[in-house]
Amino acid sequence: MRIAIFTETFLPKVDGIVTRLLRTLEQLAVLGHEALVFAPHDPPDSYAGHRVVRVPALPFRPWYPELFLGLPRPRLGRELDAFRPDVVHVVNPVVLGLWGTALAKQRNLPLLASYHTDITQYARHLKLPMLQEPSRRFLRDVHNQAHVNLCTSVPMVRSARGLGIKRVRLWPKAVDTDLFRPERATRAMRERLSGGHPDDPLMIYVGRLSYEKRIDWLYAPVTSLPNVRLALVGSGPAEADLKKRFRGTNTVFTGYMSGTELASAYASSDVFAFPSDTETLGFVAMESMAAGTPAVGARAGGIPDVIADGETGLMFTPGDLGDLTGKLKRLLFDAAERRRLGEAARAEMLKHNWQAATERLVGFYELARAVHGRFDPPSRY
Repeated sequence: MRIAIFTETFLPKVDGIVTRLLRTLEQLAVLGHEALVFAPHDPPDSYAGHRVVRVPALPFRPWYPELFLGLPRPRLGRELDAFRPDVVHVVNPVVLGLWGTALAKQRNLPLLASYHTDITQYARHLKLPMLQEPSRRFLRDVHNQAHVNLCTSVPMVRSARGLGIKRVRLWPKAVDTDLFRPERATRAMRERLSGGHPDDPLMIYVGRLSYEKRIDWLYAPVTSLPNVRLALVGSGPAEADLKKRFRGTNTVFTGYMSGTELASAYASSDVFAFPSDTETLGFVAMESMAAGTPAVGARAGGIPDVIADGETGLMFTPGDLGDLTGKLKRLLFDAAERRRLGEAARAEMLKHNWQAATERLVGFYELARAVHGRFDPPSRY
């Protein structure tokens, strides 16, 4: 099958959407499919044997300078025609994805859209409340152009349907359990993450350092729990403010990590602290769980689809810093409980692999083609 993918975010940016795309592209190649990726800003020329088309883009300044908005160009239509796709997949359609939607509709091609980010929540966190209601209507209207819509967790399936999005299916979660595993733990990494205090309780956060991730909520536990260390792995628009906020605390900022270095960071920590209440899934929690490090996550968004409270990790009530601190304390200071949940988390993640998830995605591509053969949703853009 030939798949044209329009994505709002791609390498060199690193986030959950990019992680899913990279693993999916790798598995599509293994399964014998060919993709053409349209990506903004400065992506690599290819990935996993699939060609990547660079789309000129502008940074979303001043609100989110790490995010680049791809600019429509007539050349994209010519590239699409030359590729002759069997299906078009728009990932998190906003600008570039909207253009991909229009190109697919103009050419009467099967269209699949995947919903990864609740942009209404992001509008609120970026202090753009005037965009919340228009963004709800936009999400509904653009996704309803697609023959199939995918969400990455059961709660987000419910959310999408609540917005009025039709033809919604679940794109199964997956994680690389070969890369992320408990054996990656090292004393040297623990020394690094703890600022030279490897015997102290250590919690880790991995992801973008951005305001909607609620990282500032971790100030309460790192300052109130005795000798607890916090490692913040990643970078982003809130980094400077967070460094000011956590100055003088037992906090280490490491910058981005990837590959075996990141896997070692997860495995070398005691607890994964995941305060974000805007996640549609939470790949980083899955990676930590695969490494045998239990997570404490917010009871919001897609996180309950990843963490089974009391079985593979713990959950807290968003905004309740006492609850968050208490759950972190429970795991940081109870080695037996931490071991029990970590082993169960690892066992659960072993059930979710990328080949099975990608085979399911290919099935959804076939479904989009079948639905396209029966009817075409009305065009709005």
